[in-house]
Amino acid sequence: MMKKKLLLSYVACVGMACTLASNPVLAADVEALKGEAKQIIQGFFKELKGELVSAMKAGGPVNAVEVCHKKAQEITAKHNRKGWKVGRTALKLRNPKNAPDAWEKAVLEEFEKKIAEGADPKTLAKAAVVEMDGKKVFRFMKAIPVGKPCLNCHGEKVKEEVLAVIRKHYPEDKATGFKLGQLRGAFTLSKPLN
Repeated sequence: MMKKKLLLSYVACVGMACTLASNPVLAADVEALKGEAKQIIQGFFKELKGELVSAMKAGGPVNAVEVCHKKAQEITAKHNRKGWKVGRTALKLRNPKNAPDAWEKAVLEEFEKKIAEGADPKTLAKAAVVEMDGKKVFRFMKAIPVGKPCLNCHGEKVKEEVLAVIRKHYPEDKATGFKLGQLRGAFTLSKPLN
């Protein structure tokens, strides 16, 4: 029995737009992947936030930077499973290992534009099927807005002792100067489809 094929309303390829006819994907499959991606983000965020909240309570923002430096990549790796690659990225990076690729950068810029037009960053997400190295890959990004606790390490008035530990671990840091509600970055996920 053949499944009825529903074309995506939007399919993107790295570097250029694809026609829908050249990359048909069942809309139901994309919706299932979006749901799975959202669940992964929820678990990832909960674990990372838990570590940072505990670190803040135990030793303030300096301790939170130390814990983030030691644990963030470990937590990220833990959530890379069942074919999913999970990460965080931003336009203003703290860790250069999290630099966005071309597709991620375009999505982050799109999020910035939508926020400037009045969109709530908490609601911003994007899903697409893209062509990477000749293979179809499902990509998903969810915006990370700057919350009040984020301002301790990413805000406009970061304490000097916090900046010192940031410089120690991230000498190329560009991730300060944020205001409440701005786009800090995004969770980014990908999964090969073939």
